[in-house]
Amino acid sequence: MKFSRLKRRTEIKKGQLDIAPLIDVVFQLLIFFMLTSNFVFQPGIKVSLPRALTGEVLNSESVIVTVTGQDLLFLGDKPITIQDLTATLKEAAQENKTLLLKADTNASLGRVVELWDLCREIGIPQINIATNQKPGESGGGLGS
Repeated sequence: MKFSRLKRRTEIKKGQLDIAPLIDVVFQLLIFFMLTSNFVFQPGIKVSLPRALTGEVLNSESVIVTVTGQDLLFLGDKPITIQDLTATLKEAAQENKTLLLKADTNASLGRVVELWDLCREIGIPQINIATNQKPGESGGGLGS
């Protein structure tokens, strides 16, 4: 029995690699990730805080009340009425929490004074006003 040697008919050529399929796959992956990714936009309240040369950074846990330029009240990020705010501030006074007041520069002084008087009447131990020390930097504020 004779074994004949089988000749290979395929030849390996060294040369150029076709990268068109690779580019197609990378492009499809890019489109897939762009379409499936979520872009999370966190809603916020636009408030232009006043600037102050003096101020300190607050580290304590505070109740944050925001007064917009249209004199709307927000507790955290949620709109609130003065009656609901009074109830929340009474609870905060019992827990001995401080208040951080973020008032827009266009907010009326009457609204800010109204909140200030309400906090003193309820017995909030400390009231802080949020200010900007440098452009774009939020800082603590003045306490009472």
